[in-house]
Amino acid sequence: MPPATPSKPDRSSTIASALRNAIVEGRLVVGDRLPSEAELAEQFAVSRSTVREALKRLAAQSLIRTQRGATGGAFVNHLSYDAAHAQQITTGVLLLSMNTIGFDVACEARFAMERACAPLACARRSEDHLQAMQAEIARQSDPALSDEAFCASDVAFHRALVDAAGNPVLSWQLAGAIEAMQPLMNMITFTARDRARIVALHSRIAAAVRSMEAAACDAALRDLETYTVEVHAAVMARRALMARAT
Repeated sequence: MPPATPSKPDRSSTIASALRNAIVEGRLVVGDRLPSEAELAEQFAVSRSTVREALKRLAAQSLIRTQRGATGGAFVNHLSYDAAHAQQITTGVLLLSMNTIGFDVACEARFAMERACAPLACARRSEDHLQAMQAEIARQSDPALSDEAFCASDVAFHRALVDAAGNPVLSWQLAGAIEAMQPLMNMITFTARDRARIVALHSRIAAAVRSMEAAACDAALRDLETYTVEVHAAVMARRALMARAT
C-alpha cells in the first residue's frame, strides 16, 4: 500500500495564526487597521477568499472587528473579559466532553479553584454579591423549582461567589470550571442530591462570605465537595447494580 499523501496545510489557518501572533506579540495593537484583503492576498500568495476565511476565524475569536465604508476594513479589537467569557465556557465543555475527564478529576479541580477564591470573596464581597447569592438560595428553596432550574441556580450561586473575589482574571479562568464543569457534574448527580442539604451548604457559604470568615467559607466548600463525591459514588453504585440486574 502506498504511503498516505500528507494533507496540505490549511492556508486560511496559517494566515489567521500569523495575524494572531502579530496581535499577541504587540506588533498589531488595539485599533490598528489590518492590511486590506488584496494586500494580505498578495503577501501570503493566496486568493482573497482564503484571506476572508482567515479574517472570519479571527473575528470569531473577537480578535478583530470589521467596519464598512471608505474608512472601513478590519481592525484589532479590544478583547474584553466579557467577550472571552463565553469562549472559555465553550472550550471547557469541549475539553471535558471530548477528553472524557473523570468526575473525580473535574470535582477536585473545580473545588480547588473555587476555594482559592474564598479568602478574596470574603475580603472584597459587595452587597450586590451577597444579594445575588441569597437570591439563588431563596430560589433553590422553592420545592416547585424544576431540576433544570435548580441546577442553573446552583451554577449562578457559585458564579456569584467567584465574582465576589473581585478579580476578573479569576472570574474568567473559573468560567470553565463553574459554568462548564459544574453543569456536567450536576447532570450526573442531580437525581440523587438532597436539595435541602445543598441549600444548607450554600447558606453556610453565603453566611461565611457575609461575615468575612474565610476559614468557615473554605470549610463549607470542602463539605460540599465531600457531599458531591459521596452522591456521585452512590449514583455509580446504583448504575452498576442496575447493569448487573439486566
